Amino acid sequence: QAPLVASGGDSVQAGGSLRLSCPVIGYNPRWFCLGWFRGDEREGVAIISPEGATTYTDSVKDRFTISKDNAASIMFLQMNNLKSEDTAKYYCAALHTCTLNAGATMRRWGQGTQVTVSS
Repeated sequence: QAPLVASGGDSVQAGGSLRLSCPVIGYNPRWFCLGWFRGDEREGVAIISPEGATTYTDSVKDRFTISKDNAASIMFLQMNNLKSEDTAKYYCAALHTCTLNAGATMRRWGQGTQVTVSS
């Protein structure tokens, strides 16, 4: 399957909000864990299990929300109260291992979307 493609990034001021989108093409979101990652190191930001359980990295808890629409086969990342340290290129992926560090071992990535937060 082809890697997933993220969209929705933009330049915003600190405290602002963005919603990233990721059409889940080639994978059934009812069967696969899905996740958002950022930066060159593909830091795990948030993941959502097939059952809908969510996990977040500590720095985004209470600010970011990962969600998905199984019927529409699309995943979202709602980002509120953005901070300058959230600045990065964000990527989405379907995962074989449902952990935040799953991105570290993946080699194929789709086009990410740039989020730039100015203070």
